[in-house]
Amino acid sequence: MTEHLYNKYVQHMTLEEKIAQLLQLAAPFYDEPGDDSEITGPMEELGIDSNTKRAAGSVLGIAGAEKMMAVQKEHLAGNRLGIPLLFMADIVHGFKTIFPIPLAIGCSWDLKLAEQSAEIAAREAAVSGLHVTFAPMVDLVRDARWGRVMESTGEDTYLNAEFGKAFVQGFQGDNLKDDKSRVAACVKHFAAYGLAEGGRDYNTVDLSERQLREYYLPAYKAAIDAGAEMVMTSFNIVNGIPATANQRLMRGLLRDEWGFDGVVISDWAAIKEVIAHGAAEDDKEAAFKAIHSGVDIDMMTTSYVNHLPELVAEGLVDEAMIDEAVLRILKLKEKLGLFENPMRGADPELEQQIVFCQEHRQVSQRLAEKSSVLLKNENVLPLQADQRVALIGPFADSGDILGWWSWTGSKETAVKLGESMQKVSGDPGNVVIAKGCGIDTLSESDLAEALDAASAAEVIVLALGEASDMSGEGGSRSDIRLPEAQLELVREMKKLGKPLAVVLFNGRPLDLHGIFDVADAVLEAWFPGSEGGAALADILYGKVNPSGRLSMSFPYSVGQIPVYYNAYSTGRPKPEEETDNRYISQYIDIPNEPLLPFGFGLSYTTFAYADFSLSSDTMTATRPLEAKVTVTNTGSQAGTETVQLYIRDMSGETVRPVKELKDFRQVQLSPGESREVVFHIEESQLCYHHSDLSYTSDPGRFTVYVGASSRDTQSAMFRLV
Repeated sequence: MTEHLYNKYVQHMTLEEKIAQLLQLAAPFYDEPGDDSEITGPMEELGIDSNTKRAAGSVLGIAGAEKMMAVQKEHLAGNRLGIPLLFMADIVHGFKTIFPIPLAIGCSWDLKLAEQSAEIAAREAAVSGLHVTFAPMVDLVRDARWGRVMESTGEDTYLNAEFGKAFVQGFQGDNLKDDKSRVAACVKHFAAYGLAEGGRDYNTVDLSERQLREYYLPAYKAAIDAGAEMVMTSFNIVNGIPATANQRLMRGLLRDEWGFDGVVISDWAAIKEVIAHGAAEDDKEAAFKAIHSGVDIDMMTTSYVNHLPELVAEGLVDEAMIDEAVLRILKLKEKLGLFENPMRGADPELEQQIVFCQEHRQVSQRLAEKSSVLLKNENVLPLQADQRVALIGPFADSGDILGWWSWTGSKETAVKLGESMQKVSGDPGNVVIAKGCGIDTLSESDLAEALDAASAAEVIVLALGEASDMSGEGGSRSDIRLPEAQLELVREMKKLGKPLAVVLFNGRPLDLHGIFDVADAVLEAWFPGSEGGAALADILYGKVNPSGRLSMSFPYSVGQIPVYYNAYSTGRPKPEEETDNRYISQYIDIPNEPLLPFGFGLSYTTFAYADFSLSSDTMTATRPLEAKVTVTNTGSQAGTETVQLYIRDMSGETVRPVKELKDFRQVQLSPGESREVVFHIEESQLCYHHSDLSYTSDPGRFTVYVGASSRDTQSAMFRLV
């Protein structure tokens, strides 16, 4: 394929045309059709001419079949060799049908449903003219201050890797050329973007290579092994070098060690930002470093276009290096079938039929149901249909429930919580809706309306949270409590002495003081997507039994952050029992543990674990173990339990975490039903990166934990010999 593309295209291209293939322009460059004889607007601001635009290789942010087809048609008419554009966009958790944010999807622990959501997103995007999505994001996240935790599936390496594979499979399917309802996946952000210091977006990252390989790289590797066609560089530094100019990371690890031969794209303007990092003196040096690092596409700067010709002329960049980048881009276009059909997938009539269709919306609702996590419940939920309920709060009647990265979605068509609760209750008069307060404002009139609504109610439900722009890219927060206006509303409602339930809409784990300690029930909805209101109403009224489990810990206080379940014990660990010993690793004013741990979630039923056993107390590389436990639904409703298996290496060559998730099973059980859950433990699950970066296991003692969360477990021990 590569030789064919070289012979047909690359050897006939001028150097300027090759370099233009490495340029990605945003949608505004294509807003006005025509010959671009008058250079104005974005083209003038970026400093490119019409010839460069006509030879550009890709565009981002255009959506809609008719628009895409018009742009592609005009582009082909002006492109000397007839090389089609690649159309890319951030289709992160849905196109028009918006699914819950990825952090919420992680809380479903449902890989098949996650894959289906990506498949639907791809179907809607492809019919609307897109070829590539900038997803999945598989960055490991441990700091809830960082706004982009909403775009990850959580704090665990193994779980992130499993979801990364599922998303790639959903987006791409098995054959991009034959299946025009799929899009190419671009895994991001390579690498370790989620470790930004202080949780501040775009900030410095500093970690050892062992830590990088042990915790941060595996999810990227899993997504690439699943076939992801593209990789996006991260904004941060890795080992002191910006990722976009990091030759050791991009060529040495990604391409040479892992064998990735797909397209590498910079994040928005990241090549130029190498200058701001202090790793390049000017645009020319930034372009030199990026091309040598193997970055194929320059997103929204002219670093390559303006300086690669000069660098080639000076002998500082071998033109063969540019040829390699061009060939990778053309190879992706070939895989997508664009040379045979430049309008691949785009179909205005079919677009009207399938985008935001009822079938897709039903899947969005099902995923919202499975992603919601019941955090607390003191006999308040589920609500009864004949109960008089006051639904109060800024999200009671709000369509702002889609979350960040839902730019093609519609808040106007999002199913609201209030109207859904009125529908499910069977009598709209049983659910009285009042605003109560804004996101961060509390007026006397709004509070008076809320008090009036609550006075006649048997149960108060507060719909609270963050506005969607309080998380996402650029949405870092130092104070992750709810705004004071909402906390004051909670205090005023509590004074009424009535059962109080809170539904939370947010893009990150919050500091729940003023909520968790006051409310009788707390349901974490996250940003649940297009059908969020319907899903939540069904949960609140018991038509759906919540089954979500946290994929990221909720801190007791922001002062603990980063806080995560798979930490090291330290040389002076805090014992479980109370102690007067000051000289241990602890805070003297708050607990060490998070308020709510990884894997936690309640149900409207209860589950009991019994008869946990290992098939042997020793294992070898050729003789794995079985871990068995019997799980029983001891409540009165059918429910789904997520049975989690963790392992601890009790003595490693380097210190090992107190627990690591290694496997999980979801079981659906009727009231009184029992089921034996069996896990297979193999020697490969005991391997880790040693101090010399070798990836092996150590003989010795291991503890196996099985339970309902990282905190609530039973344990047994074995020895690897």
